[in-house]
Amino acid sequence: MTPARPGPSPAVTVVGIGADGWQGLPAPSRAALRDAEVLIGGPRQLDLLPPECAGERIAWPSPLRPAVPGLLAAHAGRRIAVPASGDPMFYGIGRALAEEADTLRVLPHPSSVSYAAARLGWPLEDVEVVTVVGRPAARLAAALHDGRRLLVLSAGADTPGQVAALLRDRGFGPSRMRVLEQLGGDRERTGAETTAAEWSPPHPPGDPLNIVAVECRRDPDALRLGAVPGLPDEAYEHDGQLTKRHVRAATLGALAPAPGEVLWDIGGGSGSIAVEWMRVHPSCRAVTVERDPVRAERITRNADRLGVPGLHVVTGTAPAVLSELPPPDAVFVGGGLTAPGLLDACWEALPVGGRLVANTVTLESEALLADAYRRHGGELVRLAVAHAVPVGGFTGWRQAMPVTQWAVQKTPNPLPGADR
Repeated sequence: MTPARPGPSPAVTVVGIGADGWQGLPAPSRAALRDAEVLIGGPRQLDLLPPECAGERIAWPSPLRPAVPGLLAAHAGRRIAVPASGDPMFYGIGRALAEEADTLRVLPHPSSVSYAAARLGWPLEDVEVVTVVGRPAARLAAALHDGRRLLVLSAGADTPGQVAALLRDRGFGPSRMRVLEQLGGDRERTGAETTAAEWSPPHPPGDPLNIVAVECRRDPDALRLGAVPGLPDEAYEHDGQLTKRHVRAATLGALAPAPGEVLWDIGGGSGSIAVEWMRVHPSCRAVTVERDPVRAERITRNADRLGVPGLHVVTGTAPAVLSELPPPDAVFVGGGLTAPGLLDACWEALPVGGRLVANTVTLESEALLADAYRRHGGELVRLAVAHAVPVGGFTGWRQAMPVTQWAVQKTPNPLPGADR
């Protein structure tokens, strides 16, 4: 949690600077850095400034984000400039400064992404950017689709090797890779194109200031994962506690995830609902509650493999642990419906406009859902799926257990016919 500001923050100028250093800056950026009484930045950016930038130099501490309010407050009344890498508002320090400074002036520089797209001839609107700076490399897995172009913002010299290993592990060994280093500077270098499969260790590490370009190519025999909910059941490690593919797709449709929203997944099982909620958009967040520690570990592995390592897994029992969770925009109850007070606690936690979806296959839980439907309205449906299977020398249908689903959106006023 970011500490509260102790008082008014000063005006701050953040100046983007590239690998070409001082000589690559336009006149307004140079003037801002010369005139600053305080220069706050990373050691690499501060070292790029000449002696004529005479302000007091302060390197960002680690961890950086919690230190921002205090540093700005400590130098209130002084002219502060922050040299930052490339475009400060693109995965840069500009975001944190915008949240803390009363007045922020931004003088951007071309980002490494802009340089990379220019060198490769890739239209930026057709490229997905994934950063692994301070984030798990497993995030890349959610962006892997045959034919897509990716630019990976590296955390250091080891990142290209980590990217290659992940591509091989996820069935994208034929993907083409190219590492671009020190973009825009005198030491700029574009490596030769290779594939993830060919990037076998020990591959010598290059410059730590790099970006990895990837053209995704899937192995023909690798499991195909689409961009919408309803991934193949084979995509998950599970012990049978898995919301199956067709029911999962219908459930996510009822939950209706949108960017930036938070899901509670109660009774996580294998984590499939939470995983596919988060795969909808990089800003979607989810917390899954699972009482079995073995299953909780399995959920973590599934989330990592499917590209959403940020899934928060809570090992515990609902409703006891619900007070510790961030406020939800939607709640899915896939297990534990008969726990006393669970449905009511989930309903109370929802804001107006929030959605609640609960699935069950038992008569006891179905009775609870029928009562909730009577009290709150919504939709009560039964989902039935049958699969074609061999019957002797012919083919017949095998019916899966039907799933009763209650889906409701919380409204400010009672719905007609609902007892609230």
